[in-house]
Amino acid sequence: MDSRAPSNASSSSRAFFTRERAGVSLLFLMNGFMIGAWAPKIPEFASRLSLSESSLGLMILTFGLGSLLLMPLAGSQIARFGSSQVSKYTSVLLTPTLLLLTWVGSIWSGAVAIFLFGGLIGAMDVAMNANAVSVEKSMRRAIMSSCHAFWSLGGLIGSSTGGFLIEHIGVSAHAILVTVLAAVMIVAAWPTVLHDAPHPDEAKHGGSRLPLSPLPWLIGIMALFCMIPEGAILDWGALYLRNELAASVTLSGFAFAAFSLTMAAMRFAGDLIRDRFGAVMTLRVCAVISIFGLLLIGFAQNAPMAIAGFALTGIGISNIVPIAFSAAGNLPGMAAGVGLSVVTTMGYSGILVAPSAIGFIAEHTGLAAIFAGLSALIIVVLVLSPLARHADTAHH
Repeated sequence: MDSRAPSNASSSSRAFFTRERAGVSLLFLMNGFMIGAWAPKIPEFASRLSLSESSLGLMILTFGLGSLLLMPLAGSQIARFGSSQVSKYTSVLLTPTLLLLTWVGSIWSGAVAIFLFGGLIGAMDVAMNANAVSVEKSMRRAIMSSCHAFWSLGGLIGSSTGGFLIEHIGVSAHAILVTVLAAVMIVAAWPTVLHDAPHPDEAKHGGSRLPLSPLPWLIGIMALFCMIPEGAILDWGALYLRNELAASVTLSGFAFAAFSLTMAAMRFAGDLIRDRFGAVMTLRVCAVISIFGLLLIGFAQNAPMAIAGFALTGIGISNIVPIAFSAAGNLPGMAAGVGLSVVTTMGYSGILVAPSAIGFIAEHTGLAAIFAGLSALIIVVLVLSPLARHADTAHH
């Protein structure tokens, strides 16, 4: 197309919601729900296997290793078989893993179960993001942010109901109920997931080569640098409010709650904003908001001021990752799965690896300096923002 006007006109006349969009949204919901349901099970898992805090830390690291090892593998399989096949089969393999985690009786079987759980969560993550890119191309409109919002919603449902259900119906009954609900979501999604063909160039090579182009690696840095603050808020936000700003236990819980709430709300709005203003402008505004949010947290004089900072950071970070994932899936001459596996692996390593490093640094500097300092990472994202233009190629 030689001008943007017809492009916008055609995209606004297209269906806003299709079967394929519903299918991939259900996959995101199910993946988030499984992770959310796992969080309240962790204390029982640790006591059943008699794990110390450091042993539990190693178990959680095993979850992360599973993700980081299976994500690139999923990328190569998507290049060979298409994202719909890999999404479906990884979701089926993922479904019984929560039962495994509930019924293992030794540290070694627990380590194998948590490795599989983390690995299949990660592999499915790459595949469903690649499928969302395919749906964006077929619909010629942005859907990635709302897909990530459904993931957040799944996590919220899984984590908020988990403790209550474990207390009232027991550990095994909770795991069985979660497994059944996850299976129902897969059955509902199965016929509607958009079937995409494998990438012709990559199918020949099996998609096993690491991309030589710097583009996915640079977009991966964008994802990494805004997921490090996300991991920091998840793991250290409540502690910062409690220890450095003298907040009550109840109030300190609002750090991640404020961040999650604004992030989920903005993700449901993010696609419309991106279609209206373009990916580059949306990403730049989001980056500036998150820089202000992180500085507000770092320089906060009291807990309410910091909580406002967490809420602002949620607004800012909300749409950076979905835009980075869309851009990675639309890189010229590259299979969506290959670009995405690089970016998701780099991005999620920020959530998995950074929090422990932050703990080490915080012993010497305090958490206020850490949160203020994390704004420097978002400045790098702002510098790399022109790369977000690749996210818009799905619309032309």
